[in-house]
Amino acid sequence: MEYTTLGTTGTKVSRICLGCMSFGTPEWRKWVLDEEESREIIDRAIDLGINFFDTANVYSTGESERVLGNALSGYDRDEQVVATKVYGEMGDDPNKQGLSRKAIEQELDHSLDRLGMDTVDLYQIHRWDYDTPIETTLRALDDAVRRGEVRHVGASSMWAHQFQEALHAADDLDLERFETMQNHYNLVYREEEREMLPLCEREDVGVVPWSPLARGYLTRPHEDIDATTRGETEERIYDHPYREGGGKEVNERVQELADEYDATMAQIALAWLFHKDWVDAPIVGTTSVEHLEQAVEALDIDLAESDVEWLEEPYEPVEVSGHE
Repeated sequence: MEYTTLGTTGTKVSRICLGCMSFGTPEWRKWVLDEEESREIIDRAIDLGINFFDTANVYSTGESERVLGNALSGYDRDEQVVATKVYGEMGDDPNKQGLSRKAIEQELDHSLDRLGMDTVDLYQIHRWDYDTPIETTLRALDDAVRRGEVRHVGASSMWAHQFQEALHAADDLDLERFETMQNHYNLVYREEEREMLPLCEREDVGVVPWSPLARGYLTRPHEDIDATTRGETEERIYDHPYREGGGKEVNERVQELADEYDATMAQIALAWLFHKDWVDAPIVGTTSVEHLEQAVEALDIDLAESDVEWLEEPYEPVEVSGHE
C-alpha cells in the first residue's frame, strides 16, 4: 500500500479509500451487501493496508455507518481514518436533512452513535444547501471541531464558485475551512478539470474523487454494463453522461490498454487516476474481495505518458453532473 498526506490535515491516508456505500442492507438497494459480507471486505481492506474509509448517514439510511463501526471495533481505532457525510434526507422530518445547525448537530450525534466513535476524522457536507447560509453551516462545523467530535471538515460535489465562497467565508470568519473535496471525477467525466481541481490544487485541498470507475462503466465493455446486478437494477447508473462526449471510445481504449498491460479495465481506469497529481485517494466501492485486491494491485501499474494522453484524447465536454 502507498500512503499520502490528505490535503492540509497532516493525516496520512492510503492511496485508496474504501467507499462504504455498498455496505449495509440490500433492502436499501439490491446490490448492497449485508453485514457479514461487508465485514469480509473491510477486514481484507485492512489486511491490504487500507486505512481510509468513507461512508455517509444516508447510505442504507444509517446501516452503512453501523456496519463500518462494528467492523472497525475489533481494530485499533487510532490506526483508521474514518469519514462520513451529512446533508441527505434521513426521514420525513424536514430538519433531518440539509445543513442547518440543528440538522448537523443532530445527524452528527446519530452518526457517531452508529459508528461507535467519539470523534470522526473527516466530516463532510454531502452537497451544497441552497436554503442555509454557508456561514451558518461553517459555524456549526467549527463548533463540532472545537467540541472534539470532528477532527477535520470537508465538502463534496458543488460548483467551484460555491467552494471558493465557502473557503473565503471560513478565512474571513476565522472558522475551520474545508480541507478536502469529494468530487465526481473519472476518465469519462472530467468536467472537474476546468475549475474545481485547479482551485483545490491552489488551495492545497485534498481530493478524494467519488465514482472513479464511473459506476462500473469503466470496468467492462460498454455493451456488457447491463449484465451486472447494479446495471440491471439501478436506473441512476444512467443519470451521468458517461456514454456521451467520447465516453464509448474511452471505454474501448481502456479495454485495449488493459489487454496490453495484462490488467483489468478497472485497474487501468484507477491507474489513470493515480497518475493525477491533484488526486489524493479515489474512493473505491466494491462488493467483491477479488475486485478490492485488483484495485490495490493497480497501484503497481505505471502508465506511460503517451498512454495517459491516448486514454484522454476522445473526451469531449459533457453536461455537469453530480451536484444534485
